[in-house]
Amino acid sequence: MPHDLLLPLLCACLSQSAGTPPGGERYWHQWRGPLANGTALHGDPPTEWSESKNVRWKVAIPGRGHSSPIVWKDRIYLLTAIKTEQVASTTGNTERSGGWAERPADTSAAAMAFNGLPQEQDAPPPERRRRGGGGGRGGGEKPKNVHEFAVLCLNRADGKTIWQKAAYRGVPHDGTHPDGTFASASPITDGDRVYASFGSAGLFCVDMQGNPAWNVDLGDMRTRSSFGEGSSPALFGDTLVVNWDHEGDDFIVALDARTGRERWRKPRDEPTTWSTPLIVDVKGKPQVITTGTNRVISYDLASGDVVWEDAGLTANVIPSAVYQDGMLVVMSGFRGAALRAIRLAEARGDLSKDGGAIAWKYDQDTPYVPSPLLYDGGLYFLENNRAMLTCLNARSGEKRFGPQRIEGVQGVYASPVAAAGRVYVVGRDGKTAVLKHGGDYSVLAVNTLDDGFDASPAIVDHELYLRGREHLYCIAAP
Repeated sequence: MPHDLLLPLLCACLSQSAGTPPGGERYWHQWRGPLANGTALHGDPPTEWSESKNVRWKVAIPGRGHSSPIVWKDRIYLLTAIKTEQVASTTGNTERSGGWAERPADTSAAAMAFNGLPQEQDAPPPERRRRGGGGGRGGGEKPKNVHEFAVLCLNRADGKTIWQKAAYRGVPHDGTHPDGTFASASPITDGDRVYASFGSAGLFCVDMQGNPAWNVDLGDMRTRSSFGEGSSPALFGDTLVVNWDHEGDDFIVALDARTGRERWRKPRDEPTTWSTPLIVDVKGKPQVITTGTNRVISYDLASGDVVWEDAGLTANVIPSAVYQDGMLVVMSGFRGAALRAIRLAEARGDLSKDGGAIAWKYDQDTPYVPSPLLYDGGLYFLENNRAMLTCLNARSGEKRFGPQRIEGVQGVYASPVAAAGRVYVVGRDGKTAVLKHGGDYSVLAVNTLDDGFDASPAIVDHELYLRGREHLYCIAAP
C-alpha cells in the first residue's frame, strides 16, 4: 500500500492502540512511539548519514541511561542516572540537592528524597523461587556511590538543555546487568505532564517546565540475578499503569495520572519481567495487556479485573506486545522462542484452554531484548540479540523473509522503528541498517556513527533521534 494511502488508515486506528493524546500522532510521546508499535506516522528521516553527513546536532548526555527519548512539540525528554563522587554514609542516608518547589508533606521514602530530606531505605524483600530460570551474566554489585536520577528536557532545534531536574539522589539498592543502567525506563507524556519511572527510586510526575506535581514510592524491586529494572509506565487518558514483576511480591497498579493516587492494584505471580504494558481500546473498553513467563494477562483498565489470559512465554520476558488493526502480537526469545498472534476482539477467558482467539503461532527466531516492529501489516523481529531479521505477515503469519543476516551490524538491543516505507535497525556497534519495507529483503544503506547504541530510537517529522552511550544525535537533512 502506498505511504500516502497508509497514513489515513493508521490515523483511524490510532485511538484504539494506545490512547494517544490529541495531536500526539505527530510526535513520539511514549516508548515505541504514537502507536506503541515502533511506527512514526508522519516521519520521513534521512536514509543515509555519518558523523559528517545529515547530523543536525550531537550533544553529550550526562550519566548513563538506556531510556529512549520521547518528543513532544519542540522538546525532547529523557532520563539518566549520574554517578556522583559522594559515597554513602554507614547509615545509608543521603540527601537530595536541587531547587524544586515545595509540595505537601509526604513521608514516603521517595517523597522525602524528592523534597531533599534524609531517608532510610528498607531492606529488599526476600527472593522467591520462580518458574523460568535465570539468565546469562549476573548483575553487578550493589553500588556504593550516590546517583542522581534526573529528567532532562532538550531543545529539538539545537539539542541544548532547557532544564535538568534531579528527581532523586541516593544509592541504588541493588546492582544491574553489566550492559544495563539505572535509567532504562522511558518517560511518557500527555502533553501536560511528563511521567518518569526510576523503578525502585520512585515514580515522578512533573509539568512540561519540570515543576514537580507528585511522586509515588512503589517499594524496592529484587530483580532476577540483579539484572536491574527497565519496564516503562503506560498511559491511557488519565490513567497511568505500572507493572511490577520481580522476585518478590508482584503486582500491577493503576494510578490517577493527575494526582498519583491509586485506582486499583492487582497481585501477579511472575518472575522478573522487563516488558512495558500495552493499553488497547477494544470496542470502547481499554485493556491493559501484560506479558510474562507464567501467563499473558489482559486487565480491564477501569477495574483491574482479568479480561482474558493465556499461557506464558519464555523466561526473562523483555519485548513489549504490539497491536495493529485488531491483531495483538506477543513474543519473547530467551532460552526458547514464543510468538502468538491474538484476535483481540475475540479474546475472553482462558485462551490456553479455548484458543479460538489465537490466529497463529510462530516459535522460532524471536527476540530476547528488542521489541518487535509492526508496520503496515508487516511484523519485523530480531533473533535473540543478533542482527538476524525476520518479517512475517501480521495477519496470517506467512513468512515474507528471514531470518536474514543484516550485514555490517553487530548485536542489537534497540527495537526497530519504521517511517515512510523504511525500517531502521540500530546496532550496538554504532551502525544502523535502513531497509526497504514490503516484499523481499532489501538494504538501502548501512550508516556508521562514533558511538554505541542500546536505547531504542525515536522518529518525528524529518528527524531521527539516536541515544548513544555518550551522545544524543539528531539525524536530519540540512
